[in-house]
Amino acid sequence: MADRQALDEVVRFTSDLIRIDTTNRGGGDCRERPAAEYAAERLAEAGLEPVLLERAKDRTNVVARIEGTDPSADALLVHGHLDVVPAEAADWSVHPFSGEVRDGVVWGRGAVDMKNMDAMILAVVRHWARSGTRPRRDVVIAFTADEEASAEDGSGFLADRHADLFEGCTEGVSESGAFTFHDGDGRQIYPIAAGERGTGWLKLTARGRAGHGSKVNRSNAVTGLAAAVTRIGAHEWPLRLTPTVRAALTELAALYGLEADLDDVDGLLKKLGSAAALVEATVRNSTNPTMLSAGYKINVIPGEAVAYVDGRYLPGTEDEFRTTLDELTGPDVEWEFHHREVALQAPVDSPTFARMRAAVEEFAPEGHVVPYCMSGGTDAKQFSRLGITGYGFTPLKLPEGYDYQAMFHGVDERVPVEALHFGVRVLDRFLRTA
Repeated sequence: MADRQALDEVVRFTSDLIRIDTTNRGGGDCRERPAAEYAAERLAEAGLEPVLLERAKDRTNVVARIEGTDPSADALLVHGHLDVVPAEAADWSVHPFSGEVRDGVVWGRGAVDMKNMDAMILAVVRHWARSGTRPRRDVVIAFTADEEASAEDGSGFLADRHADLFEGCTEGVSESGAFTFHDGDGRQIYPIAAGERGTGWLKLTARGRAGHGSKVNRSNAVTGLAAAVTRIGAHEWPLRLTPTVRAALTELAALYGLEADLDDVDGLLKKLGSAAALVEATVRNSTNPTMLSAGYKINVIPGEAVAYVDGRYLPGTEDEFRTTLDELTGPDVEWEFHHREVALQAPVDSPTFARMRAAVEEFAPEGHVVPYCMSGGTDAKQFSRLGITGYGFTPLKLPEGYDYQAMFHGVDERVPVEALHFGVRVLDRFLRTA
């Protein structure tokens, strides 16, 4: 079991990493190198030989390998990203890059997304070095850049240009799963991610006839775009159940003593109460308009109008997603993928999932582990190009009233010290036996 030093280090490492500002504003505006060097130094102190890799200056990734005791076993990838989304200090109770530890809580941007997991990995690896522990299978550690944007400088670059570093890896774990979900009725649920919706960020373009704002114009680009955006935003996507979501609904229904009526999923979700939040975003595709751009003067009708839509699609539904967008945009509005990444599906009956479940249950026997599908995406998408099946597993034991999902990209992001301690213990248990 993780020793006292590991428990102390996970808190210190989380705080230290938060204080290293790795804000990713998109468009290449980020500098992960100081955090990468910090992580590499901690790994080197544990006797590993980390390599630092960049596609662009200061967009640094770190990779290291720990040899397992069974050379015939497939390797396991454990990865976390080093970049974070922007934070406006004036909106926070504590400065977002202070890494302050106050009243048993670590504050700051990245406390949950996901410098906490980076710190857990470092703490576990160093504990193994002190105790002479080796995992059963090779464990490849990767700390990546650019996850909060395109991943082109991070996991995409590693998968495309440095596949040799991940030789033998068939499975991987990263964010975001094995956290405590309190249902409000005394149950503690630990969802482990075994799938992700695909990313379909869209750019819509309408073209018309530019002209004076006072004149009749039957070819107004803004009007055409607005109509298409309204149709997209109002569209009711049909129910589509993936194997992971079916398993989640089945296990949740059993937990609540309900019949798993998958012919009436919306009715079942209503009966699940607050626990429905674990699945309701992943029973359908989605398209949410997010940005609009047109014109430069109020009395000038522009010749072009542009909108952006955050689209997400379930495994096996990309063709349907494309066809539906063709119908919703109509003949006068063009659409294209601004950014596209695949949807993922991982088996919930695998030995690896069973070992994750067992590790959580050992330290949270009162908890109920269930599979779930993430509504968004992670670096697992890029690593899937190498044939690596990805799971979301960042264990945290959280108190009731702590809104885990609100911490992602939210104001006053923070993580309890006890949650980090739990995470180190569970991650150590899982990785040793995986």
